[in-house]
Amino acid sequence: MAPAIPLAAITLGQCAVMALAWVVQRRTRQSGWVDACWSLAVGAGGLAAALAPLDGTPPSARQILVSTLVGIWSARLAAHIAVRTRGGGDDPRYAQLMRVWGSRAAIRLFWFLQSQALAAALLTVAVYAAARNPAPGLGGWDVSGTVVLLVGIAGEGVADAQLARFRRRPDAHGRVCDAGLWRWSRHPNYFFEWLGWLAYPCFALAPGPEGVWPWGWLAPGGPVLMYVLLVHVSGLPPLEGHMARSRGAAFADYRRRTSAFFPWPPRRDTE
Repeated sequence: MAPAIPLAAITLGQCAVMALAWVVQRRTRQSGWVDACWSLAVGAGGLAAALAPLDGTPPSARQILVSTLVGIWSARLAAHIAVRTRGGGDDPRYAQLMRVWGSRAAIRLFWFLQSQALAAALLTVAVYAAARNPAPGLGGWDVSGTVVLLVGIAGEGVADAQLARFRRRPDAHGRVCDAGLWRWSRHPNYFFEWLGWLAYPCFALAPGPEGVWPWGWLAPGGPVLMYVLLVHVSGLPPLEGHMARSRGAAFADYRRRTSAFFPWPPRRDTE
């Protein structure tokens, strides 16, 4: 079976999931469920892309490894977002978008979520390229990919836990979390999310007897797309705008001395 057919079916499924996410948001007025649904859409799409039987042969060790890792990533992220959303409050990024969109907020949100479904589909292609690499067995490239993805999952989990712990402090209101990983990056959770996507080119570009699998060159599109989304579209810009409005001088000082994305030692005052 040509890979375009199952990938197209997966894309339609992801569009349906994000349509359901729109319904949930309209009923609950809690936009956090959107990102939980998106995480599940990417994870389920990745599992299907990795394991769907295309030629009647049993899944390879690489297919099983990649599908296991993408499943772990998706389950952890979706569960974290769901727990956070159940705690109450709306995601400030989506809340600001809804205010800007005004009377057309509902329909614009629907199409915005469909664009997220297309992003999920492009990321699924990276997972497909990683899992379906026909290079025999598992080697050093696969070990590297596994380590990178597990570090990404663990680092994002630590960053999320540190932020949640800070938010439970009685003196957290009006302040900025700058402890642990958050001392080195203003968005360590986003950094480790992006880092994990660097794993898929490792799996996809592992060379076989005939060299690199041509489809494998699609895998680097995953981390490139994730970097653009996180740093330039739906991650840093709206969240930093919210922090600037809600935290004022505290966030301005934090932004002055802390790297935006890549972890780096905090800047020292020169005065």
